[in-house]
Amino acid sequence: MKIRRRVILRGIGGATLGLPLLESFGPVAKAQGSTNAFAIFLRQANGVAQADNGEPERFWPTAQGALTDGTLSGRALDELSNYKSRLLVLRGVDMQDYDYGDGHARGAMQGLTASPANVPGQGGNSEAGGMSVDHLIGEKLNPQGRESLYLYAGANNGWLGGPCISYRGPGQRRSADRNPWTAYLNISGGQSGGMSDEAITLLTERRKSVNDLVRDQLSTLMKHPKLGSADKMRLELHSQSVRDLEVALGCNLSEGKQMELDTGSNNYEEGVDGGVILQTARLHAQVAALAVSCGFTKSVAIQIGNGNDGSTRYPDPDTGSLMSANYHYISHRRLSHDSSGTPIPGSDLLHHKIDRAFAKTFNRLLELLAAYPGISGGSLLDEGVAVWYND
Repeated sequence: MKIRRRVILRGIGGATLGLPLLESFGPVAKAQGSTNAFAIFLRQANGVAQADNGEPERFWPTAQGALTDGTLSGRALDELSNYKSRLLVLRGVDMQDYDYGDGHARGAMQGLTASPANVPGQGGNSEAGGMSVDHLIGEKLNPQGRESLYLYAGANNGWLGGPCISYRGPGQRRSADRNPWTAYLNISGGQSGGMSDEAITLLTERRKSVNDLVRDQLSTLMKHPKLGSADKMRLELHSQSVRDLEVALGCNLSEGKQMELDTGSNNYEEGVDGGVILQTARLHAQVAALAVSCGFTKSVAIQIGNGNDGSTRYPDPDTGSLMSANYHYISHRRLSHDSSGTPIPGSDLLHHKIDRAFAKTFNRLLELLAAYPGISGGSLLDEGVAVWYND
């Protein structure tokens, strides 16, 4: 077996397992620059529960400067306290008032493109007028110019039509991988990458692991005389991470819940189960961490909810039940997609609880990235950037 620093194992039926960078088989990373560099973007809709119209501040730190437990205490960001020394919190980003004809379109479609509307004033039918940064990174840095990994957790309907943040160019919206299992198959070879029906059956129906399909090659690599102890640890952790993800995906969504996401709820106003949305987003985070660790992609975009996330009712952690209104209603503080409708009592606190749920989801992504050893002595989290943003 000819060994390079970036190894891709190919096994039964075309199954592939990309491995982390191995320092035993080439110049150290410091001599080449950080070849593990990556960017992951996690997007939520509807802003955050901040000081406005007499409501108290519940999101931003209490003071500018270095983050401390004190400046984060009581704020949604305290869910990220374990990573406070690595966080840069930005507020007041200058979103241009481009004529999208709708605030949600302006935010969602400008977020990663920084572009005006492709055709002004189209409201819910808007398209962005430029390429998104996740796609640009993939086009420039991925092997063979592979597109960035675009993952979506939400109903495939509603405002702006579901996935709406990643663009190849003006008016060229990308489709997203909505099922984490399908996304995992794609980075493991997939049918588009040459994986046979036999291999897919072994993975999906017989619950074999990709590790099983490349076992012979992996065993040979583990016995290589040049493989150092640090690289052996990397390979063992990587194999375990692959299996952990496969187990998590196997316990993911019932057929009915997956169909609910595929087709949308029967009633747009009632919405879908936000617990399922968050579960899917956290599985997407596992797929994203694996994809960047093995070099499949340098860029991932994860979108939670459609343009205004108006078809999702998130769970209330204090009651265990779904909130009485969808997230968009809660963000408006009333039972309406506009300024009419009956006020929702305590909606500012409900919004804060949703912010915390998203913060926990981002924290999960950071945990996953921090668990992978980096090539420069730290962790994978030290070698790239993970961005949580809202519009």
